[in-house]
Amino acid sequence: MAAADSQGPPSPDLADSMPLVYDELRRIAAHYLRGEMHRTLRPTELVHEAYVRIAGGRPRLIADKVHVLALLATAMRHILVDRARARDALKRGGGSIRVTLSEALPARGAHEDALGLEMAIERLHEVDPRAARAFVLSEYGGLTQVEIAAVLGVAERTVRDDLVHARAWLRDRLSEPQNGSGWG
Repeated sequence: MAAADSQGPPSPDLADSMPLVYDELRRIAAHYLRGEMHRTLRPTELVHEAYVRIAGGRPRLIADKVHVLALLATAMRHILVDRARARDALKRGGGSIRVTLSEALPARGAHEDALGLEMAIERLHEVDPRAARAFVLSEYGGLTQVEIAAVLGVAERTVRDDLVHARAWLRDRLSEPQNGSGWG
């Protein structure tokens, strides 16, 4: 016990942080699901599934509210992409989950194919990992540039530059015709 006292108060774990961010996570989940053609999940279910994914296994120490939002928003994104991949595997491309993006990426109308976007983000991650992460935290996590800067440990100006770069890069890739599928 003395060792814990000498290191200051313990960091909260994920379970302790959930009540502080639950409503915000449900808002993020609702945003993710807004463009889905065939609703198979409700926002509450998506938040809970993300929590189980993150909390399963070992306890996580949480730095702050922004850290919790980033972790769980990313987990929700992965859940939706995994579901889209499974659905496409079953239906050979039919019924993909649709996600709405900001007007910064107008490539295919109001909605983007989740799998195509995920593939483009993975390609961006190979070229510029920090810009890809900034984009994910902004578009999927709903974090502000100040919050993203804190998560990434960079200046807010760097985040602004990364987001401009990521959106332009993704817009270019998503507008390229690819082998008849429209996605690369």
